[in-house]
Amino acid sequence: MFPDLTRDDVFRLETRRLWLRWPRAADVTALVQLAGDKVLAEMTGVMPHPYSPADGTGDVLKARAGNAEGQSLALAITARAKPGTLIGMVGISAEPGSAPSIVYWLGTPHWGQGFATEAARALIDAYFAYTPARDLTAWVRVTNPESRRVLEKCGFAAAGSSLKGFPARGGLLPGDDFVLDRRKWKSLKSWSASGYVPHGPEEALATPG
Repeated sequence: MFPDLTRDDVFRLETRRLWLRWPRAADVTALVQLAGDKVLAEMTGVMPHPYSPADGTGDVLKARAGNAEGQSLALAITARAKPGTLIGMVGISAEPGSAPSIVYWLGTPHWGQGFATEAARALIDAYFAYTPARDLTAWVRVTNPESRRVLEKCGFAAAGSSLKGFPARGGLLPGDDFVLDRRKWKSLKSWSASGYVPHGPEEALATPG
């Protein structure tokens, strides 16, 4: 799905306040601390609670493998002033037979500052710039209005409701579906909050035809 450009672990995306890069082993301590928050686990539905160092190591390895294969792009969210310190994650992947979907989370100490929207916009820009995809989907729990607002700020439109299986929460959970298509993304390229800056010699790829 993603090109060779993103399959190298030096790849990164920069925004006005953030640096999005491949996750690495050194992130596990911060990952366990942030993802181990029960409030965050309940909001996302994905993370087990408690969240162990083994969980963190496994998630980092899985993310790196998906990135290297080009089947997904999962990036650590960091502050530009502290690129070595993970504060959350953002990623796009696709299950077999399903449209690509974006997911993201921030550690609770970093909520309320617009970081999730800024990170999501940067990855959305990269997704449509670096791939020929026509659509991007998302799903949020009905109990997570903050995540819904992030999607709305990114231009996603509501596309119904559905149940999804979350083994970490013990079964199916209700949520809302969203979709953003390439045409609408192009119309929203005046986004100013992201300040997305492609990095590397392939910068021209960031301007789709």
